[in-house]
Amino acid sequence: MIENKNVLVTGGAGFIGSNIIEQLLKQNNRVVCLDNFSTGKRENIAPFLGDENFTLFEGDIREIDTCKKAVEGNSIVLHQAALGSVPRSIKDPITSNDVNVSGFLNMLVAARDEGVDRFVYAASSSTYGDSKELPKVEERIGKPLSPYAITKYVNELYADVFGRQYGMQLIGLRYFNVFGRRQDPDGAYAAVIPKFVKSLINKESPVINGDGTFSRDFTYVENVIQANQLAATVSNPDAVNTVYNVAFGERTTLNQLVSYLKTFLSRFDPGIANVKVEYGPARDGDIPHSLASIEKARKLLNYNPQYDVKTGLEKAIEWYWNNLK
Repeated sequence: MIENKNVLVTGGAGFIGSNIIEQLLKQNNRVVCLDNFSTGKRENIAPFLGDENFTLFEGDIREIDTCKKAVEGNSIVLHQAALGSVPRSIKDPITSNDVNVSGFLNMLVAARDEGVDRFVYAASSSTYGDSKELPKVEERIGKPLSPYAITKYVNELYADVFGRQYGMQLIGLRYFNVFGRRQDPDGAYAAVIPKFVKSLINKESPVINGDGTFSRDFTYVENVIQANQLAATVSNPDAVNTVYNVAFGERTTLNQLVSYLKTFLSRFDPGIANVKVEYGPARDGDIPHSLASIEKARKLLNYNPQYDVKTGLEKAIEWYWNNLK
């Protein structure tokens, strides 16, 4: 675990970032949150504002001076800030590139100049692109299918160069379809689980893109918190300056996912079990199936995810019920 450290979490007001911060504060760390609130939410960090070990630094990673000020005095950077969503990047590739590539480079330079001990960054399973191999293994990727996927792969390339050229210690975590509390169900680019949950709670038919047989390695946020802490503290030199899949290592179809959600939500409202599902066209840039090999993370990081998709959904469903109605 990360304990008694000075930690900068970029994108800390986002879904994943705020969950990471919550755990870090429980472990007696001094945490700086850098966020411009373009996608992050103030309510996500509201519980931390009275904590003397929490500092909010409102700013944009596209501004190098902001990055340098935010990183001052911190020994660990957990870089979660990004403009997510494959469809958003297809619609507006320039902004996705500005945030995800130029912003990432700014953070690398700021961390290099500050001499941070460890830089852990959110990579993405989208990097696997058109590779049909299952499970996905870190060393073999395909061609990117979206501007978003390109930006996240460029992050890995930059991190590799900075590790080699400047002696930095960097680790990329390729997240696979993360879900959990504080995840936003609204907007055109909302993630599929909170979007489905909100529809079901409102007795509205969730719309599945495709025929429902597409599958994903859905990953509960607690597994992601574990991976970030392990990556930030691992001492094995062979474990740094590389990338890892962060997932559970199981595949769930969208049809199965909706079935689980209806089962769990029906405990609160039995009528949800009768909500019909609608099907629409598959989205541009979507891959049919995604499944991670987590053997590399198990071996080098001692990663041991505790939550499969059903266990994670059961943990998250009460938060969803209380917050998405």
